Amino acid sequence: MPKYVMLPPIDDDIREWAERMRNEIPGLDVVIVEDEADAAQELTDADAAYGWVAPEVLPTVERLSLLQNPFAGPPVGWYYPELADHAVVVSNPRGIYSDHIAHHILMYMLALSRGLPYYSAAQAEGRWDKQARKRGYVDLTESTVLINGVGGIGAEAARLCAAFGCRVIGVDPRPAYEIEGEIIDPSELDTRLPEADFVVTTVPHTPETELMWNADRFSLMKNSAYFINIGRGMTCKLDDLVAALDHGEIAGAGLDVYEIEPLPEGHPLWQAENVILTPHIAVADAENIPERRFELILENARRLVEGRDFVNVVDKDKWY
Repeated sequence: MPKYVMLPPIDDDIREWAERMRNEIPGLDVVIVEDEADAAQELTDADAAYGWVAPEVLPTVERLSLLQNPFAGPPVGWYYPELADHAVVVSNPRGIYSDHIAHHILMYMLALSRGLPYYSAAQAEGRWDKQARKRGYVDLTESTVLINGVGGIGAEAARLCAAFGCRVIGVDPRPAYEIEGEIIDPSELDTRLPEADFVVTTVPHTPETELMWNADRFSLMKNSAYFINIGRGMTCKLDDLVAALDHGEIAGAGLDVYEIEPLPEGHPLWQAENVILTPHIAVADAENIPERRFELILENARRLVEGRDFVNVVDKDKWY
């Protein structure tokens, strides 16, 4: 009987998932590990696991064929060279957030295009000011949106942008989705940035994307363009973004993720003009995400028992 180990930290959702897996897949032994100290022993004969396997434990893991990553964009250190070299297949939950995060992207775009931050500031001051907007109105039907990363999130954002009449340029090294627009290789990014009215980045944090949004790239953008980061904070150098905003190199920004989280008290971005900040909550309150996550775990567990290929397989060298 294949053994599936649920690794710490364990919460009520995971306990419920384990019970449902036992009921729905009778040929699967599901073990919950409450204490990290017990993880190594339980993993020695495990066929699959949900969670993280530490580098010092991995050499003792021989049968493991599936490691289910709880994160689409995990913290630094989740992937490491020994894991990349190991035979285990890693699967992540990409795709379960796509619609929610795409809606968050469109929230930023609509708000920034119509000057909402300026009107919100006037409202907070109790000021009736029809001239509050300091930046020009952006007509989405005549705008170009460059989406850096056309996975599930980027593709759904592209669909919504196209529905608003935007021209879409997608950037992706290995496109897996078709969009109403064009998809270019990352090597073309710098030459196409000057075309964009909105630059949306959805990419995960990897060695290739770390701090890719910096002074050099902001200098290539239109001074009327908006920068939106919904992917990972470590892809954008915040000091360079603040400088670009201060110097008028770009018109504004919408951020849900940050190089430093939480964003420190007193950071210049808190008071930056025409900037919308949300505290990494694009999917925080989405009630259907736990069920979507479970359905993915369950599907791969079924495939484990049946000897079929897994879904959402990760390139371990690239971390996604």
